[in-house]
Amino acid sequence: MLELKNVSKTFNPGTVNEKKALDGLSVTLEAGDFVTIVGSNGAGKSTLFNAVAGDFYVDEGAVLLDGRDVTYLPAYRRSRQIGRLFQDPMRGTAPHMTIEENLALAYLRTAKHQRAFFSRVSRADKDFFREQLSRLGMGLEDRMRQPVGLLSGGQRQALTLLMSTMVPPKLLLLDEHTAALDPATAEKVLQLTREIVEGERITCLMITHNLKNALELGSRTFMMDSGRIVLDIKGEERRGLTVEDLLARFRSGAGRDLDNDRILLSNE
Repeated sequence: MLELKNVSKTFNPGTVNEKKALDGLSVTLEAGDFVTIVGSNGAGKSTLFNAVAGDFYVDEGAVLLDGRDVTYLPAYRRSRQIGRLFQDPMRGTAPHMTIEENLALAYLRTAKHQRAFFSRVSRADKDFFREQLSRLGMGLEDRMRQPVGLLSGGQRQALTLLMSTMVPPKLLLLDEHTAALDPATAEKVLQLTREIVEGERITCLMITHNLKNALELGSRTFMMDSGRIVLDIKGEERRGLTVEDLLARFRSGAGRDLDNDRILLSNE
């Protein structure tokens, strides 16, 4: 479903700030795979997402989505097939527009409705938005005319998740999408993530700094280091692994201990 073939990316080549962010990375995701990704700062996690989303073109290799080579397809063209959430809840929504308008913008810009305009939002569309909002359990279905800027960070992130998956994308990228939320809200958004991704069988990549979540969520776990995937665990091999096991496996695959304080402290 998603295939990366020997993908490499170097920033600031030929300068003192040269950084090889992706180093001959190859991986294949099957349809419905839900992959959690862990790694230290600078391991290449977000760079991987940017390469898949088309934020830049890779220096070498190829990116294939659903069998189609999208290596040189611009980001705005890929966005019709790829949903994405960021760590910052303020990204992904238009704060001065209402909840209904944000949902309409997300819904009508999909490949199925890409020629539609706001004037074409029907009563059936609005009923659909209300039904979808009720799934969040936050009462937003009764606040559809309120500006999104009045929502809390957790409500905005849940809304962004809904906007990205109302029409299920071929691929969903979650870049530490609960990291800026308080623990209770983060748990709520993670539960919604599990229900939506697994319920719709959306192929998903999720970056997390929480090793426990990395093992409990999804069906497959990557650990990254120096622009490479040094560990790829799934199936029976993944079942029953503890955080300590994962750290030991990282040490074996990367040749060193995981040294990210944020990851280690979040798992004490």
